[in-house]
Amino acid sequence: MRTYRGGCHCGAIHLTFETGIEPSDMEIRACQCAFCVRHGSRAAADPQGRLIVSVEDEARLHRYRFGLRTADYLICRDCGVYIAAVTTDGDDPRAIVIVNALDERPRFSREPVPMDYDAEDREGRIARRQARWMPVEVKVSG
Repeated sequence: MRTYRGGCHCGAIHLTFETGIEPSDMEIRACQCAFCVRHGSRAAADPQGRLIVSVEDEARLHRYRFGLRTADYLICRDCGVYIAAVTTDGDDPRAIVIVNALDERPRFSREPVPMDYDAEDREGRIARRQARWMPVEVKVSG
């Protein structure tokens, strides 16, 4: 496993992404929903890896939900950087990391694959995320 770090622009939120997949081999997904398009989102996940989101002050972490409301989109309240999405259903939280928020983002060089999830129902979306997203821990220390 290799570790990649990152976070938001102002430093309020930190990311630790652990993966066994080489960055140049990792599939990068570009969701085509209005939210992700507006953020220029490039997302990655390793179902065998892990993501840790660390924030000292929970008030600085904004959790945005829309659509089927099956995930929290994590955004820094101070600088506005979108850093990850975390499932909200079930006892096994899963996540994607936003590659643009990683320090070594140029290493994740594959062309993003445009993804359209509009046809999914709630159950299908949850099942896809459980299979393709990675385990996550959100640590709040303050």
